Amino acid sequence: MPIDVAAATSAEPRSAELVWDHRDVILYHLGLGANTLNYALEGPGLQVLPSFATVAGGSAAAGEARGGLSLPGIEVDLAAVLHGAQRIEVHRPVPVRGRAVQTSRVADVYDKGKAAVLVLRREVADEQGPLWTSDAQIFVRGEGGFGGDRGPSARTTPPGTAPDRTVLRATREDQALLYRLSGDWNPLHADPEFAKHAGFDRPILHGLCSYGITLKAVVETLLGDDAGRVRSCSTRFAGVFFPGETLCIRMWSEPGRVLASATAVERDDAPVLADTVVEHS
Repeated sequence: MPIDVAAATSAEPRSAELVWDHRDVILYHLGLGANTLNYALEGPGLQVLPSFATVAGGSAAAGEARGGLSLPGIEVDLAAVLHGAQRIEVHRPVPVRGRAVQTSRVADVYDKGKAAVLVLRREVADEQGPLWTSDAQIFVRGEGGFGGDRGPSARTTPPGTAPDRTVLRATREDQALLYRLSGDWNPLHADPEFAKHAGFDRPILHGLCSYGITLKAVVETLLGDDAGRVRSCSTRFAGVFFPGETLCIRMWSEPGRVLASATAVERDDAPVLADTVVEHS
C-alpha cells in the first residue's frame, strides 16, 4: 500500500526556519484584495490577518508543506492529491515581523473509502513560545479502503435562517498572479495550458486565497475589523473559483463564533467554501 499509516504518523517531524516582515504581510494582503491602510501600509496601524500563517516564510513554508507528502510511509501520485480542508489556530496575534521555527508532521491518516486523507500539521513557535498550529487535510484519491479510521466529521450546517450578513467580494482577473507571489507557485493558478491539462478551462484561484478573502470579510463585517480577535478559522474547499469572479460570503453569528459559506455568483452560487467556522473572542 502506498500509504503506510504507522510509518507516516511515527516519522520524525521536519523543521524549517520561517522569516517574514511587513513587506510579506502587505503583499499577502494585497493578494487578497485587502488594500485599506490597516492592511497595506507599514507602521503601527498595520494588522495581520491570521490566515497569513498559511504563507508566512514564503517558499520555506510551502516547501515544508509539500515535504509532508514525501515523509516515510507516503508514496502518492501528486496528480491524485487535493487540498480538502484547512484550519489555523492562532495562540497569540501573528506579529508583523518574525523569525520562527516550523515543525511539520503527519498527524493522522483517515480512510474515506475511495480516498485517504492526510492531516499535515505544522506547529510554529518563536522565542516567546507557540504562535500558531495549522492543519491541512490532503485528499489522496484512490488510496482509501485500507480499513482505517474514517476520522471526525467536520460538517457544520448553518442555521435554517437567513444569514445575518451577506457580502460580495469581486476578484481581479490577475488575482492569482498576485497571490502566488506569497509563495505558492503551482502553475495550476497561472498557466492556461497546465490548467487545461488538469481538467480546467482556465487557471483557478488558490483555495487559500478564497479562504483569506472570506476570513477578512468576517473580520471587517462582524468583528469590528479587529484581526486580533480571531482565535481559529477552519474551512472545507467545496469547489473551484476562477479569478475575476465574485465571491458571495454568507455569515451567521453565534456566541464566540461565526459560521460562513462562500459561493461563486457568476456560476449560480456554485459552492467554493463550506463548513467555515471562525472562532473569536
